[in-house]
Amino acid sequence: MSLKSILAKSARKIAALTLATTLALTGCTSTTGDGSAQPLKKEDLVMVVSVINTTNPYFAANILGAQVLAEKLGIPLEIVDSQGSSQTEISKIQAILAKGKKVVMFVNTVASSDAPTIVNAVKAAGGFVTIWWNKPDELNPADIGNNFVAFQKHSGLDSGACTADALSQAIGNEGGIIALPGVQDSTTSQTRVAGLYQELDNNHPGVSVLEERPSNWDPQLAYKNSKDLIAKYGDKIKGVWTADDGMQIGAMQAFKEAGLLEKVKFVSDGLYPETVKAIKDNVGNGAIVGETYHRGYMASAIGLYTAYLAAIGEIDPSTLPAEKRDSLFKISCVTPQNIDEYLKWDDNVEGWVDTLIENGPWDTEPVPLVAGGPEKIPARNK
Repeated sequence: MSLKSILAKSARKIAALTLATTLALTGCTSTTGDGSAQPLKKEDLVMVVSVINTTNPYFAANILGAQVLAEKLGIPLEIVDSQGSSQTEISKIQAILAKGKKVVMFVNTVASSDAPTIVNAVKAAGGFVTIWWNKPDELNPADIGNNFVAFQKHSGLDSGACTADALSQAIGNEGGIIALPGVQDSTTSQTRVAGLYQELDNNHPGVSVLEERPSNWDPQLAYKNSKDLIAKYGDKIKGVWTADDGMQIGAMQAFKEAGLLEKVKFVSDGLYPETVKAIKDNVGNGAIVGETYHRGYMASAIGLYTAYLAAIGEIDPSTLPAEKRDSLFKISCVTPQNIDEYLKWDDNVEGWVDTLIENGPWDTEPVPLVAGGPEKIPARNK
């Protein structure tokens, strides 16, 4: 079954599966998991996938990956829709922990600062968690213990550099662009922006950023910010860099309404289904010139499977090398010319999850482990 068709089916299930409770955790008597803890039984486990919202296609794909893996492993699944709120995210996670089952959890955190509260709550409840994309650099899984199994992400620096290079070349290596980062307290957004500037400074000095407008991974906010920037800069804008495709979708709509879509080039991160269609349909006379390939369903399945292996005793996190506790997975640069090389993975999501289970979380194409973190944001010389 293809990514597009499964996502449509998944969306219909989200409302029924998403937790609505906001109960606070009043106490938890579960023992903590550590290197000496006994492996947990499958019947005592519940999988949890926590996402920033359920409207962004990437987060919907996070849910999809969790659904497919949970079904294959025969473990019930709970979904946390954080609705863009750290408070909602944490209270819903705490409510699940209070139910007493041992959690195997993937969290795509709303903000980096949420991670310590979440991992400490999971540790106190004897569960196992992987955090994806955002945490404070000083929060080291090895310092917390086995219950914080791993922090995992794709390189933000590589993503930002990849798309900055494609955009610069598309506008002739000269002119002004606007940049729409995500949430400001997001190391993912911060590293992607740093990659953008590093690539421009080192290789495309004729391209300048007219203005940054953080748009919180929100297509509607990106739409509004783009309209404001169009009014301010007009035809000085030669290109638009966004930190993810959700914001790119909103930005493109604003430029379309302004009659500028065919005059401006766009790059972003994620290669969402709507983006794939726009590239295939040559929207805006080839408006989208660069993307990156990674998948929400891959991230959640990798994160949950890593935590699951720790929970059942198949791996002991305390013995893993550093790069398997703080991990960077492969990210690929995509252009309209090579896009078909990557779409094959989306045609069989269930088959990809089977391969993950067979090969393990660190050796599954097209996103194997390539390095250890944390990513360090380079200082700018300019």
